Amino acid sequence: MRKNFYIIVLFLFFALNSVYAGTYDLHSPNDDDIDVSSEKTLFILDFSSSMREYLNKERKVDSMLNTMRTILQSISPQKEVGMRVYGHRAGITPYDSCKASKLMVPITKGGNYLIKQQIEKTRALGMTPITYSLKMALYSDFQGFQGSKHIILLTDGGENCDESPCTFMTKNLKYFPNLKIDVIAYDMQDEDDLSQLQCVALVTKGHFYNANTSAELLDSLNNSLNIEKEVEGKVIMH
Repeated sequence: MRKNFYIIVLFLFFALNSVYAGTYDLHSPNDDDIDVSSEKTLFILDFSSSMREYLNKERKVDSMLNTMRTILQSISPQKEVGMRVYGHRAGITPYDSCKASKLMVPITKGGNYLIKQQIEKTRALGMTPITYSLKMALYSDFQGFQGSKHIILLTDGGENCDESPCTFMTKNLKYFPNLKIDVIAYDMQDEDDLSQLQCVALVTKGHFYNANTSAELLDSLNNSLNIEKEVEGKVIMH
């Protein structure tokens, strides 16, 4: 199964990391030239067509929006946050659809208020270009920033643009010190897709959350942002 392949990839990644860390300088957060005094947080949110499906009598996209409204109110205006979305438009061709990823709110103080305005205007329409979104986030959205980088990726499905987010992060992590990716898998059952996303969280020393209700979704976001919880959820930590 493909799941076994991802397990092998992770084993080899950590084995090589342990043996060759000094040679290849994999994930070196304590380098003198890195400013770790601040953290920037980027939400990457799923607006693919599957988010229009119903879960517990509510469309998943509506559940996500309601949860985000609650979360955004709890974020300090001094915290630097931004939002990238994918699947927000249906492309003319599959290639175009797999590039449907956009930085809606640049990472900035008070970004939580701007995010709230933008999500109200965004519709769930397209595909699930997770890997492309991660590439754009790391090479563009965080460009020039050497401090702590925190990505919160929320998705209800796996990559469907013939790329592997696990392979991309495993191969390129050494270029992005001080990076942590928390992944929230919302209403997902496919083992291969889950393995890919677990890999992304694991190699970046982030957390993987499995949410199947709106309450669990809220709890996952609370945990990821270290906000005091009001509800209980199901968390898988690595």
